[in-house]
Amino acid sequence: MLAKSSPEKLTIEMRAADVAQLYDMLDPYPFPERDLDPEVDAFIVGWVREKRDRGPIGIVVHLPAGECDRPAARQLAGAVQRHYTRRADAMTVEITELFRNGRRFLLIGVVVLLFCVILSQNVGAWLGAGGVSNFVAESALILGWVANWRPIEIFLYDWWPLKRRRTLFRRLASADVRLRAEPKRNDTGI
Repeated sequence: MLAKSSPEKLTIEMRAADVAQLYDMLDPYPFPERDLDPEVDAFIVGWVREKRDRGPIGIVVHLPAGECDRPAARQLAGAVQRHYTRRADAMTVEITELFRNGRRFLLIGVVVLLFCVILSQNVGAWLGAGGVSNFVAESALILGWVANWRPIEIFLYDWWPLKRRRTLFRRLASADVRLRAEPKRNDTGI
């Protein structure tokens, strides 16, 4: 397998002796519905990530001449599109779930922060002035802010990698997939 980049499009080229090698053989569905083989998927995603190219993507699969006429080969473009569309949809679900958890964690964090601020402001009246009350007041404030660490992390940082992955999968779903018939070789490898 190899990939090359041109000014107009990132082209990923792969060779396979059999079109079935491109599909996940453990997937029980027929070829048009079957996922790509995990190694093929990792190769394609890895090349696109490494190139950091924002343009269109082309995937060229070199197969022996007889393999190009098989139904599984003719359905490969649709299978690639469905595979990466499903992965993009899964990323959308993951992002939605992350934000749902972020809102839940934020609600909990704000309640804890509110409790901690009230505790911090009133601890002096309960324990009297001194080192212990200052320690408890400062600890309560720190606890209140730490309780908000995770929701802040979700809303500021955690969703970006998921969004980038979803964008990558959407680009791969719209990739131009082509088959190239390789000439038949004789037993000597020529």
